[in-house]
Amino acid sequence: MDVSTIPAVPGARHRRKRVGRGVGSGHGKTSTRGQKGQRARTGSGKRPGFEGGRNPLIRRLPKRGFRQKATGRPAPMQIVNVRQLAGFNEGERITPERLQAAGLIDDAAQRVKLLGDGDLKKHVTIVVHEVSASAKAKVHGAGSTLELIDKATTKTGRGAKA
Repeated sequence: MDVSTIPAVPGARHRRKRVGRGVGSGHGKTSTRGQKGQRARTGSGKRPGFEGGRNPLIRRLPKRGFRQKATGRPAPMQIVNVRQLAGFNEGERITPERLQAAGLIDDAAQRVKLLGDGDLKKHVTIVVHEVSASAKAKVHGAGSTLELIDKATTKTGRGAKA
């Protein structure tokens, strides 16, 4: 049995409805839209949650909880795993600028955190803002050195300089 030999189930395929092609077609004149009204007009789509102009549910319900403003949000973290450092040369100094040039992070101006997924076999110097405990153990276990960048020299908020 092959997919091409399976017969079509009767009634499974419908003809496309051709509307507005004359009264004799059964779908002429108003094109199955009824008489007048909002839904009979073109462009009558309404956004999700629209309730005909009355105060919608999303505005009637009280808002609860705390929402941080743009200035109070922590800066987004750029994540790098230990296994991603295998492409660098022995004895190289790996900075955020170097990670960005290698395509491992998007923005060297943002904070970079090193996580411990994978293994490190080379002796390198890693310069990042934060490091996890497992990554620190793997870096020191490989004989590499780790330097932490001061927080005051990087972006602290959404696009703001510290």
